Amino acid sequence: MKIVVTYSSKDGLLREYQKRSKLNLSAEEIPADFFAEGDSAETIEAVISAIRSGGYEVIGIEGDDSAPQKLELLQPDLVFNMVEGLFGDFRESYIPMVCERLGIPYTGSDPLTLALCLNKARTKEILSYYSIPTPPFRVFYAHQKIELRDFEFPAIIKPIAEGSSKGVFNDSVVETIDQARSKIIECLEKYQQPVIIEKFLAGDEFTVAMWGNEPEIEVLPIVAIKYDDLPPGARPIYSYEAKWIWDIPEKPLEIFQCPANLTLLQRRNIEAVARDAYRVMNIKDWCRIDIRMDSQGVPHVLELNPLPGILPNPEENSCFPKAARTKGYSYEAMILKVIEFARKRYQI
Repeated sequence: MKIVVTYSSKDGLLREYQKRSKLNLSAEEIPADFFAEGDSAETIEAVISAIRSGGYEVIGIEGDDSAPQKLELLQPDLVFNMVEGLFGDFRESYIPMVCERLGIPYTGSDPLTLALCLNKARTKEILSYYSIPTPPFRVFYAHQKIELRDFEFPAIIKPIAEGSSKGVFNDSVVETIDQARSKIIECLEKYQQPVIIEKFLAGDEFTVAMWGNEPEIEVLPIVAIKYDDLPPGARPIYSYEAKWIWDIPEKPLEIFQCPANLTLLQRRNIEAVARDAYRVMNIKDWCRIDIRMDSQGVPHVLELNPLPGILPNPEENSCFPKAARTKGYSYEAMILKVIEFARKRYQI
């Protein structure tokens, strides 16, 4: 059986940026967080090696403009998709759309789900419709008047369609209307996309790794995010600084606890909210769901990550692999399990 791994390398995203901007800028001349979602060479090789360990023939290809032609030529039995892309709400949907056009099975959620989950506001609108708790929010577009007189602070400001803490910095949490207005304008100009402002919840934060498909969906051990180890003055958020600057393999932050220290009732409440979100967003195969408690201890969904980060090095604090390891899966077994879910779904 032949499997193609599609990925977005950091170099590939740099080339995509240069092509779109028509500027021959080096990586050092571009804001540091722009390529946060790109896969390192280590991650790409680890995924390919893991799949190969299952006895599969494996080919890796960059998820760039040439990917459709390569997939049509290779005609794999399955695509293991990790492509993030760089521009637009459909950047994560690109390879699944190509695969559906070519009739090739692939791992993970469909193009619509990926696009909806990438757009934080559309996700929250759907969750709200189904009465799944999510913090109050507003969206602002370029050239729109920023009206916040009745919005409750503190709040957090993010670009609407990014992941891996791209656009979420220590100063993204704001206390006043003036701070919020300034940050919204800065974010609109820098990321060239709508901006979401969300009520900042005061409670503990968790991330929930899940996998499988109806009727068999499994919640892996819950990861608690503990902010006590952050530098003095740091906000209690998993910011770009916390994820990529302060937390490094040579000196990892003691920021995660897995399994989380929860009462039975707390764990059941978090799992129930996560399961509801997984179902209504029509997630396939796997997902990581970020959850934060309000002041009353009610779990609220912050966002869903249907293309979860899967850094192979345990020292790099990648949450989905951390939850899988806690459950007893090696990195290789985790990757092969996702393939198993996809194969079962497609009856391969």
